[in-house]
Amino acid sequence: MSSDLLQEILVFVLAVFVGFEVISKVPTMLHTPLMSGTNAVHGIVLLGGLLVVGAEGADTLEKVAGTVAVAFGTINIVGGFLVTDRMLEMFKGRGQRGRTPASKDS
Repeated sequence: MSSDLLQEILVFVLAVFVGFEVISKVPTMLHTPLMSGTNAVHGIVLLGGLLVVGAEGADTLEKVAGTVAVAFGTINIVGGFLVTDRMLEMFKGRGQRGRTPASKDS
């Protein structure tokens, strides 16, 4: 294993631990804004993965890592939007659920 690869794996493992500690300390009321922020971050991951997969000089390992990044980024974006939408539905009143602004009763 090369020194650069070992260093990158170490940074990844440390980022996982720090991310877990930070996310586990978030109060319940802040989960919806946090999900919106992570949707933006995963959009950047998706774009980076697409750039890596489309690069001309990328070797097989880089293309596989880019493909995995695109797949996981897409899953996280779609799941994040679904969870955010579901949580925002909880804040609507009972009479407002399922209504659109154009379908108000007079």
